[in-house]
This record gives sequence, C-alpha cells and structure tokens, in this order.
Amino acid sequence: MIAPSKKLVIWFGLTIIPCAILAGLLPHASMPAFGIMGLFAAVACVDALSARKVLPDVDVSLPELVRASAGREIQVPLTITDQRERGLHLRLGIDFPQHVTPKHPLLEVDLHKGVKSSLVNWAAASNRTGRHKLDAVYLETLSPMGFWMTRAKRSASSLVCVFPNLLKEKDGLASLFLRTSLGQHTQRQIGKGRDFDQLRDYVPGDPYGDIHWKATAKRGRPVTKVYQIERTQEVYVVVDTSRLSARALSHFLPPGRIKAAKLDENEPDPSESTIMERFVAASLVMGLATQRMGDMFGLITYSDKVDSFVRARSGKVQFDACRDALYTLEPRIVTPDFAELFTFIGSNLRRRALLLFLTNLDDSILSNDFVKQMNVVSQRHLMVVNTPKMPGVHPLFSSSKAQTVDDVFKGMAGHMLWERTRQLQKELGAKGVSYYELDNEKMCAQLVTQYLKIKQRQLI
Repeated sequence: MIAPSKKLVIWFGLTIIPCAILAGLLPHASMPAFGIMGLFAAVACVDALSARKVLPDVDVSLPELVRASAGREIQVPLTITDQRERGLHLRLGIDFPQHVTPKHPLLEVDLHKGVKSSLVNWAAASNRTGRHKLDAVYLETLSPMGFWMTRAKRSASSLVCVFPNLLKEKDGLASLFLRTSLGQHTQRQIGKGRDFDQLRDYVPGDPYGDIHWKATAKRGRPVTKVYQIERTQEVYVVVDTSRLSARALSHFLPPGRIKAAKLDENEPDPSESTIMERFVAASLVMGLATQRMGDMFGLITYSDKVDSFVRARSGKVQFDACRDALYTLEPRIVTPDFAELFTFIGSNLRRRALLLFLTNLDDSILSNDFVKQMNVVSQRHLMVVNTPKMPGVHPLFSSSKAQTVDDVFKGMAGHMLWERTRQLQKELGAKGVSYYELDNEKMCAQLVTQYLKIKQRQLI
C-alpha cells in the first residue's frame, strides 16, 4: 500500500497548479506547461512503482513470549531484518491491546547501511495482569524519491504476560523474605506434634496415651513416645472468582485514598482495578511465604464451579504453576456454588490442610449458603475465611463524622452491615472456622501473619 507524502503535495502545488494556471491564461504557453505536468506525473509514477519494491525485503519479528510485571515498564524487543542492507528510515506501529499503553504511539528507527539485522525495544506499560496478544506490526517508509509513503503489515504471534507486581508486597514482609542464616542456629523443635521422634523414659505427668507399651515390656520400665512438630504442611489458598470479586477496588477504599491513588501515576486507577487483582497478589505472596517456611502450597479457584486446582507441592516449579493459573484470572458474573466447591475439596484433599479462603460474604444469601455447606470440610481441615474490609462498616455512634442527614443514613447502613458481619463471625467461630476482614493495602501482610501464627501454634 502506498500513500502520498508531504513532499509530493508540496511539489504538486509548486508545479501542477502554476502550470495549469499558466496554460489557462496564456494559450501559447500551454504546450510547455502540459509537458512539465506530464514529466512530473511520469516521475511520480516511476517513484510509485519503485516504492512497492522497498519493503518486501524488510521483515520484523517479535518473541513468542514477553514477561513483565504490572505497573512496571515493559520492553518489547523487535528484530528488524533488511535482506538488502540499505540504510532505511522506518516508522513502526503496533496495535497494542486495550490494557497495554505504549510509551510512544509510533516508533521511528534508522537502519544502518550494511547491517542486516537490528534490535530495538519498544517501551510500554500495563497495570492489568493477564495475557495480551500482539498479532501484527505495521511498517512505513519513504519511496526512493520521497514522493510516496509505502506501507506494509507483518504478522506476529507474541504474548505479553503481565504478572502481578509483588515488589511492594514483599517490601512489607522484608523480615520474612530477607531472612538469612547469619546469627541463627538450626534447632529442631520437639513438642506435641504428629511425627514420631524418639523414645524416652516415662516422666510423671506424661499422658498414658503416649506410653509405648511394647518398649515398656521389653525394657522393664515405662517408656514414652516423643513426637516432633510436623515441618511440612499443606496450605491452600481458595480464591473466589465469582460476581462479587468483579467489584472495583474503589468500592473498598475510603474517598481520600481513592483521590490519592488517582493522582499517583505509579498506582492503578481504583475504578479500573478489581478486588480480584488483590486476591491474586495475596495468593502469590502466600505461595512465597509457604515456600520460605518449607510448607507445600496449593491453589483452588472457583465461581459457579471449580475453575482450577493445583495440588499442594513445593519448589519453584510449583510456584510458577500457581502463578500461571492466577495471573490470567478474570472475575465471572455468576453466583458461586459452595456446595460443589466443598464437595470437591472433601473428595480431593484427604490430608488435613490449612485452607485460606479469599472471598466476599457481605451478601447475606451467599454467607448463609457458605455456612450451610462448609460442614463437609470444616471438621477435617483448618479453615480461615478472609473477606475485604469495606469502608463505613462500623457500629452506630462509633464515629462523630455525621454532619448531614445523608451521613446519618449511611451510618445506619454501615451499622446493619457490621451487625451482620459480627453474626457471621459468631456462626463460623462456633464451627471452628476463623473469620477476618482484611484491609485492601495490607491484605498480603495480614494473610501471611495469619499463616505464621497458625504455624507457630501448631494448629495444623
């Protein structure tokens, strides 16, 4: 495809128009005028034919996979190959997806003469995790005489994988992730665990259930079994991807924090981000924490069915598998099916495990269904339910900010939600299930703190 350049328009105005006017005003000068116009048209046609031969020898390729973190600069490498090794000036364009914003809409590149391949990087950014496809690159350059712009399209098949940015979350947990062995001594804790450690002589106060009767008969004196704390536990994060997880992040932030986030260019717009993205970041940080503590980490995501299941294991390969299952998650506008979820957990998780739920239970119908269906799992596994904390949910008269009638009604609505939440907490606690409300900005730190406390108290 070719299009007129600015140079062609200028030369057209300097030659064709004056010659046409001259031919109209001076009939005896019409022949030279038409000759000049014909010569110009012939040169433009020859240049147009030459323009079609410029780009066929130029190719642009992109890598199959580009990895990046949300909120950080993405470098998309382009390899430009000119078989004829000419010094061309190219303008490149890529139809970036909606959630990927290039630093420059067009990229201008000067190819050096005598160089066959050149590598350039196109800077972009994205605050939205997921897979973004780049399927075409557009090229433009001038014809040999500069009268035409010749354009071409090169097909591509490249995926830009944008992962959650965990740098800020890890900074908040530096004491865990930056722990080294300097000044520490490895000690094996002996206590009331589940793994047998050794035999020792009976001490008054030892429970009779711990006496090893065969060893007692063999040695002729009471012998007690001592257990070692179980080091490797199974920890699962259960992520809700149903309709309530599609709510904007601004729904869970106070007005002042929303305004500050919109003014900060390094933070995503709360009105465009969902609470699901916070769930994903918290899940990945939990994976890093369990790996650091030597436990096995697994993942379950659900909506109206169980969407994905990654069985608990340890190691970097396991973390990569969980990350790949999480970063492409999108909330679905469906109602969660807790009956199917708990039936699936009961039939697939035989070993006692810690289940950390990231869900939304501010809908009374959903919370009642959750409490009704969880009996299948709560008796075998240790369940901890986490929901995002909503602003304005507090007891009536606990705040003195009510200035207008609208503030009074908002306070009454917040009190009703608070009362419903406390009732849900009591119902869950009666069945041995812990319930917490997590702050949006501290969600990762609070979730890891829960895990470490449970680990310290040997509840699993």
